[in-house]
Amino acid sequence: MYRSLLLLLVLSLTYLFALSVQAKNSPKQIPTITEFTQGMNHKKGFFDFYYQPSQDKIYVQVDRFNQAFLFQSSLPQGLGSNDVGLDRGQLGKTRIVHFERYGNKVMLKQLNTEFRVSSNNLAERASIDEAFADSVIAGFVIAAQNSKAVLIDYTDFLHSDIHQVTTRLKQSKQGDYKLVSKRSGIVQKRTKAFPDNIEMEALLTFVGSKPGEYVRQVAPEPTSISVHTHHSLVRLPDDQYKPRAFHPYSGYWNIEHQDYSVAIDKPLAQRFIPRHRLFKKDPSAKVSEAVEPIIYYLDPGIPEPVKSALRDGALWWNQGFEAIGYKNAFQVKTLPATADPMDVRYNVIQWVHRATRGWSYGSSVIDPRTGEIIKGHVTLGSLRVRQDYLIALGLTSPFDVENADTTKQQEMALARIRQLSAHEVGHTLGIAHNFAASAQGRASVMDYPHPKVTVKDGKVSLDGAYDVGLGVWDKHVVAYGYQHYLKPQQEEQGLDLQLQQTRDKGLLFQSDPDARSPASANSVGHLWDGGKTPLQELQRISDVRQVALNQFGLNSLPHNTTLSSLEERLAPIYLLHRYQLDAVAKLIGGVYYEYESKGDYSQAKGVSIVAADQQRAAINALIETALPNYLALPHSITRLITPKAYGETRTRESFKGRTGPTFDPISAAESAAGYSISLLLNVHRLNRLSQQHDGNNTPSVRELLDSLLGKTLMANQGSNTVLQQRINFIVLNQLMESLDHQELAPEVRAELSVVILDLQKWLNKKGRITQNRAMAKQLEMYWQTGRWISTFKLKPLPPGSPI
Repeated sequence: MYRSLLLLLVLSLTYLFALSVQAKNSPKQIPTITEFTQGMNHKKGFFDFYYQPSQDKIYVQVDRFNQAFLFQSSLPQGLGSNDVGLDRGQLGKTRIVHFERYGNKVMLKQLNTEFRVSSNNLAERASIDEAFADSVIAGFVIAAQNSKAVLIDYTDFLHSDIHQVTTRLKQSKQGDYKLVSKRSGIVQKRTKAFPDNIEMEALLTFVGSKPGEYVRQVAPEPTSISVHTHHSLVRLPDDQYKPRAFHPYSGYWNIEHQDYSVAIDKPLAQRFIPRHRLFKKDPSAKVSEAVEPIIYYLDPGIPEPVKSALRDGALWWNQGFEAIGYKNAFQVKTLPATADPMDVRYNVIQWVHRATRGWSYGSSVIDPRTGEIIKGHVTLGSLRVRQDYLIALGLTSPFDVENADTTKQQEMALARIRQLSAHEVGHTLGIAHNFAASAQGRASVMDYPHPKVTVKDGKVSLDGAYDVGLGVWDKHVVAYGYQHYLKPQQEEQGLDLQLQQTRDKGLLFQSDPDARSPASANSVGHLWDGGKTPLQELQRISDVRQVALNQFGLNSLPHNTTLSSLEERLAPIYLLHRYQLDAVAKLIGGVYYEYESKGDYSQAKGVSIVAADQQRAAINALIETALPNYLALPHSITRLITPKAYGETRTRESFKGRTGPTFDPISAAESAAGYSISLLLNVHRLNRLSQQHDGNNTPSVRELLDSLLGKTLMANQGSNTVLQQRINFIVLNQLMESLDHQELAPEVRAELSVVILDLQKWLNKKGRITQNRAMAKQLEMYWQTGRWISTFKLKPLPPGSPI
């Protein structure tokens, strides 16, 4: 009996254990969405979502799998440092994504739009999908479900570093930071749902140690940085938009993908321009309203009179649309109080504050399949207007009375802001820079303009410093991108005709790759320059600079302003010529070319060399800007600039000196001379000079070097002032850096070596001068060791761009 009871107990326990194991291993019952979301805040939209206040969690209801939509990340509240580049309103990547389900998991997959096929062959479509990888950017566990949808916990992804804040901080050497979820949360008032999009926002906190200088400048506690990131999930546009073909001369940016289904005699690369959708209500009418106008919304926080100036400048684009038969197709309004600037339904112009002046920019949310611009987003730095006002004051020195009238100076700054607004809005219309426009009388707002100030009656005049309205190039670009055509054949013919008519007008176009680099070779297409020819403009701007410096002094300061602050007001005036130097340098070893295609002209133009006399004039002009006569500051200025007054500190806008707290005019000149000489001795420029001279009358490398040394190191020793000595060291140092540069062609290196050996002999012959003996000894050590040991590091210029 006892044994039977014991056996029964063992069997019962075994059965109960088996039941418990089975229960533990059985799948967990997933609750229904209705059950799970009890007490949560429900928002209905493109995707429904639920907010759980007690846990600060957000759940997204997914009812469409394998259906593509747009995912846009952005940074609605930034760091405030131009150097790091994490600005308020900054857009992140635009991705085409879809949700995929795998059992109890959901993946958010970014689709590969770079490689595709346009055919309807399903097998061909499958082959391209299988050939190139997609990217899963987030994974979720299903929290609840019903027969039609699942609910995913979106919180961790919303709290992720999708904007790569930690990477930006590390790349800019601001420290190693980590995202801390306990100090992060969902911003409810900026988390909304609409029929075609949902918007979600989070406060993210990044914690790190050893914060860099830029972070310390802006964060109240530099080891803890809190910003906002924003997610937009957006319905894809319908298929009524037709992409427009890209042409190198169109003036637009390029949206490109590889189409593996095109015929073998067609290029794989398919290129379109980015542009907004715009159609006429009445396509047959000469003038018609748009079906849906392009509307930009101004940040309501912009102060007056800047706000009105930004509105005026942005509205210039309506001139372009009017010229192609549209009425009120481009509009500017103030953003409604109920609207969110990060909402993809609104094109916005935002006013962004930073600790220092920096770039403004126009970016867009673009459908990568077609190039259609869904949202234009302009970011304008608020300190830009102050920099232009500072330049205007330095040019005119108007403070000869206590309450001086600075209306004209303020007007110049506002005129620049109008132009800047038009420029950045132009980018969000899909339009690229045209840095050749300034050579044709301000033909485009898409150039970088230098203030066109003049000398009248011995004084600097600000009249007409900046232009008003669109240029002739801008109207061509609008016509290419936005003219309404009824049929594809009409469009093809119309675009060809538009390009031909623009070429017939002789309009030039050069964009970023051919303008920004110091080694750029094109003789047109420069940043911040002006005038028909670089040499004439350098002379003109040098004359303005000299007049401004002659009158610079106490009248450059408002009443009760410290004398020490004169230094920062002096910098942009002393260096007024700096941008024109780039344009002049490009004449040396320079060439001329267009973005030319076969058939554009009856006889191809190709590449032509800048005339020999222009090259020689450019060499001499560039050398002159590195000599004491050009760079020496008068005692009337230097005696006024005291060391920093108590409570003030040197800033990035100050000159970099070698004399401690006192203003150092020799090092100021050093920075300027170093810039001129570095442009002159750029190794790519020297290589081009050598090739061009072969069989031509253009200057040789030896001719350039003889000119430079004849006016500096080997000049009359009787004029060997402190400034001249400093310039001589700069020349020698730059010669040696060019000699050791890996890109210097071997035949040019041989010629440069011979010149330097001859220089060493000359220095030994003139050895009674201390400087010459020291330089000769440096060169002797170089030939012995093969290493150039510089005696100093060139002081950099104060920041120039942007103005």
